[in-house]
Amino acid sequence: MRKPKVQALEITREDLLAWEARVAAVIEDVPEDLAILHALVASYWFVREALSKARVSVNRLKRLFFGPQSEKKGKIFPKPSEDGKTQGGRCGSGSTGNESKDKSSDEGQQEKGEKSSKSKGKGHGRNGADQYVGAQRIEVPHPTLQSGDPCPNDGCDGKVYPMKKPKKILRVVGQPALMAILLLLERLRCNLCEEIFTAPPPVEVAEDKYDETAVAMIALLHFANGFAFHRLEQHQAQMGIPLPASVQSELLSKAYSKLRPVFDALIWHAAQCEILHNDDTGMKILTLLAQIKEAKERESGSKSKKKKRRKKERTGIYTTGIVAVSPAYLISLYFTGRKHAGENLESVLQKREPGLPPPIHVSDGLGHNRPGKIVVHEGKCLAHGRRQFVDIVVSFPDECREVVDLLAEVYRVDAIAREKELSDEDRLFLHLEKSEPVMRKLRRWLEDQFLVRDDVEPNSPLGRAVKYLLDRWEPLTLFLRQPGVPLDNSIAERILKKAIRHRRNSLFYKTEQGALVGDLFMSLIETCTLNEVNPFDYLTSLLRNVDRIQESPKDWMPWNYQALIQASPVDASCGPEATQQVEVDGDVEKEKASASKESASPASREGTSSTTRSPEGPRPANSGQEIDTPRGSITAAAGAIPRDRRYPQRSDSAGNPKKVWDIFRTPGRETTRCLEPHGHGSVRRDVPGEARPP
Repeated sequence: MRKPKVQALEITREDLLAWEARVAAVIEDVPEDLAILHALVASYWFVREALSKARVSVNRLKRLFFGPQSEKKGKIFPKPSEDGKTQGGRCGSGSTGNESKDKSSDEGQQEKGEKSSKSKGKGHGRNGADQYVGAQRIEVPHPTLQSGDPCPNDGCDGKVYPMKKPKKILRVVGQPALMAILLLLERLRCNLCEEIFTAPPPVEVAEDKYDETAVAMIALLHFANGFAFHRLEQHQAQMGIPLPASVQSELLSKAYSKLRPVFDALIWHAAQCEILHNDDTGMKILTLLAQIKEAKERESGSKSKKKKRRKKERTGIYTTGIVAVSPAYLISLYFTGRKHAGENLESVLQKREPGLPPPIHVSDGLGHNRPGKIVVHEGKCLAHGRRQFVDIVVSFPDECREVVDLLAEVYRVDAIAREKELSDEDRLFLHLEKSEPVMRKLRRWLEDQFLVRDDVEPNSPLGRAVKYLLDRWEPLTLFLRQPGVPLDNSIAERILKKAIRHRRNSLFYKTEQGALVGDLFMSLIETCTLNEVNPFDYLTSLLRNVDRIQESPKDWMPWNYQALIQASPVDASCGPEATQQVEVDGDVEKEKASASKESASPASREGTSSTTRSPEGPRPANSGQEIDTPRGSITAAAGAIPRDRRYPQRSDSAGNPKKVWDIFRTPGRETTRCLEPHGHGSVRRDVPGEARPP
């Protein structure tokens, strides 16, 4: 026999006390029963409060282990359906799914029509060909027709002319993360003196085994995309391109010493900004953990009570994320070590110019985020204050709805200011007109929870949430007194996700030096991301211009380095060049230079390359012009080396120049292979209409 289901009753403290008084009036003649009644009521209310606190703790524990849930208003307070039941969320149990089966086919078709009529939101749909900005672009001319030729259709006397927009065909290919190029230099030996003559390497091939692009790609994969060293090593081994983890670490350490001036200049620029956000998260450094463990053992082993008590050693290790906001750019900085976020921010602000006004500092409610004794305009995060109520929404749904609705109105006003692109002053006036009455209403409601209601204690979950907002009311409302103050610290929490991803995949840093390397690369990469700059191109340009960086590192920031490269496109480190006549497939071209042919390097004397090296890499001298190739004329794109110029021309026994594609022919295949200088591999192309040489 089934037990009868117990119906739960919602009862307030006032109703419970009134019921207790009525029962006590009936049994007042029995002191023993009266004492039991008072004990039961007190026990019930104590257990209810304890369960409420436990539920809040469990919710926070879930967020700690499984990540934060959505804090959107629609998820916290789901809208009720037509039958009065909620559609899921934290305050409702949600529908069972059988209700959807009971709907008629007409209703289903109606819903389908409504969904199809709605336009797709931002970020949905396919990517067009123009969005592939990093794709290699190859212009394919018509094999038989040119501009002005007669129309090939029978009975048509017209002429054909080129259209403005060509037909686009997009192909996406796969390849390993890092590719390798193996050059086989021909060697000849004299049969008399036995001296060996080796073919010179191409001019574009550097002496170092690992190109700057390889170092930049390793940094991106490791610090920005969560590829641990051993994981990348396994991936490369599977692709047949070995890349040991020790080599990856060594390459990044060498690059750190070259790029350290840029990181220092980035810190200086951040110190001059108007708004600074900061926050931190936990991190592990094995050498520091060993020191902390040794200090604890030494402290526990000391049994002498006469010795003066030493200051307790700090045991926490953190990664601090700092975002500096300027009207022209955004800067992201990372610092890993024993210092708190406020101490790291203080070190940054010590580089601030003395004549500048105090900056605006925005963080959460923790005290160790403040920058020490440096004077700042202190602002706090409204999202953290709102989160105090989101955590207790199950226990106090009505109270939490009141706070969330009021703060939603403030964020709606800020979204309007962002949409209209208002200046800081106009945004302040808009908030004073629309948001200040809302914040005054919120403060009155918070104060009434302690003054009017008797059931809200300062140590209860609701009391602590109310006290959190009231204690920080002045910095929370700084956006109503100071122009340009953001409402929350979400941007600092977003950049910390990069450090959290690295911690989840790589687990730890081995040494403090390794943490410095990670801080540098994550700072440069995330700053590029915030300013919509390609981090791969930026890191490559820095590594190719190390000497110029040492002279003026402040000019090599992500937002201004491209102008510097365009102003001086030729890298002085390329060495002298010669003015000479170069014959390529019967065509004569000139190379302008300042040195004579005799002073040029052997590679440049024997080669026929018309390519000049720029700070961003090899560039063709005839960029944008048509080039004759075995497969027809193509247009040279900026930054790409023409196929006939990539490698020195060779001659056969009769003195006739051999074709470049002949060098890389594959026996048994009617295809050729050319190596792209900026890609991560080789692209195999068919050469139609031309037979392979024997």
